[in-house]
Amino acid sequence: MTGDSATRPHGYAKPVVVPETLDHLRGPTTGVVDLPRHLKWSGNPHYDLAQPGRMGDLYRTVLNEAASPDDLHSYLSRDSLIRLWPTMWLPQAVRHAWEERFPELRLVPRRAA
Repeated sequence: MTGDSATRPHGYAKPVVVPETLDHLRGPTTGVVDLPRHLKWSGNPHYDLAQPGRMGDLYRTVLNEAASPDDLHSYLSRDSLIRLWPTMWLPQAVRHAWEERFPELRLVPRRAA
């Protein structure tokens, strides 16, 4: 597979969007992030990244709801994703699609949440 892609894993209702490279992930790591309605269609779309756990909530939402690679590039940061990866709960199809493209994510040691 080359380039940014969206795949629809067997048995998973929606496509999983995965970037071409983790280096394209240059989203914010501080401040308050307001997600657009297509990413956060229910509940509070404001994420204060200074509050404990909010960055993980933001990443989980974006990984599950991304409609395009631009969503990933705009809201995720490579280093933060790698740091959070072992503790994030994600649907198996989402985790598999990302780890298939980026085997290095499988190697990040799992920690307790």
